[in-house]
Amino acid sequence: MGEPGLSAIMSERRQLINLAYRLLGSLADAEDVVQETYARWYAMTGPEREAIDNPPAWLTKVASRICLDLLRSARARRERYVGEWIPEPLPESSEWHTGQTGPDPADRVTLDESVNMAFLVVLDSMTPAERVAFILHDVFRYPFPEVAEIVGRTPAACRQLASSARRRIQDAELPSAPSARRAQLIQQFKQAWEATDIAALVSLLDPDVTAVADGGGVVTAALEPVRGGAEVARYFAELPVFRLGRTLLERTVNGQPGLVIQFEGVTETVIAFDVDGDHIRNIWAIRNPEKLQPWTR
Repeated sequence: MGEPGLSAIMSERRQLINLAYRLLGSLADAEDVVQETYARWYAMTGPEREAIDNPPAWLTKVASRICLDLLRSARARRERYVGEWIPEPLPESSEWHTGQTGPDPADRVTLDESVNMAFLVVLDSMTPAERVAFILHDVFRYPFPEVAEIVGRTPAACRQLASSARRRIQDAELPSAPSARRAQLIQQFKQAWEATDIAALVSLLDPDVTAVADGGGVVTAALEPVRGGAEVARYFAELPVFRLGRTLLERTVNGQPGLVIQFEGVTETVIAFDVDGDHIRNIWAIRNPEKLQPWTR
């Protein structure tokens, strides 16, 4: 068997980016994982590479194990993180610069329900092993014996991990409002916010709504979640966004209707929403500039 060609190996790049983003909730980390995976492939000798029966499976296994290690170390890093941590938001086109002169079509994350912000936030509550077992099996359809090899547990244990992850998702009661209704609600929220209409904002929010901001200790952001319809409405109404000459734009965030705050073409805040029926249930405002680089061309 001859060594697989460069194009055959590089054609796996998009799949690996898709997998790593869902495992880590970070585009930058996903990119690093894929680069490290390819570095390990090319660090082998020609005969070693030729001896691998299924190169795509080898790449997936290596990338998943790197992700698992990163998730374990991320637990310690998160404890030192200033304020709340929110997954890194994906721009509408899900294209970003990776050192090339322009976006690479191979570097696109497929937008589906497994990357919407509400789903990623639930994934973030899982143990590293649960998350990896669930994403590999339930999202990417890898059989449990293969998942077991990656996670370093038995197939039966991996089945349990995925089952536990599924329960977390069911318990979170992720909403499924029609996309047209979602877009309408976010549009109404934008208009009420721009008009500083607290009563209109309250009418759009679930009484138990939660708003979370992530500034990473780099920019100002609420360090604790804001809870309750009236409290969240007042919080947004009092933000000096418009007094400071910022522009509020409707944008798709992780495949769902969202909002973006820009100043002179630079994206300063990306806001994702979780809509349940006729009300907004969760709001996530990502302000950490390190997470917003893909949003500013």
